[in-house]
Amino acid sequence: MRENGYQPKLIEKLERMFPGCVILKNDTSYLQGIPDLLVLYKNKWAMLEVKASPTSPHQPNQDYYVDVLDIMSFSAFIYPENEEEVLNDLQQAFEPRRTARLSQR
Repeated sequence: MRENGYQPKLIEKLERMFPGCVILKNDTSYLQGIPDLLVLYKNKWAMLEVKASPTSPHQPNQDYYVDVLDIMSFSAFIYPENEEEVLNDLQQAFEPRRTARLSQR
């Protein structure tokens, strides 16, 4: 499967998983290496670099941006072979953080 065939299916899946999310496609000619998709969901965000396969070539700066953005929030390379794992990780990242419970005496 080519990236341009995979990306629309991935967007549809993200919209089903995260109802009400906003997905923006980034302009790589504006900032070389910025991941393809920005996913906004409730008060969280993630960026995904869509690839056709694990062996698809990386453009200059893609690894840098995925690493930096993953530290800020969530970012990953996604392709059909790792989709389930990345989407599970994304789902965990989008879950609300639980407040610490203090025992009362």
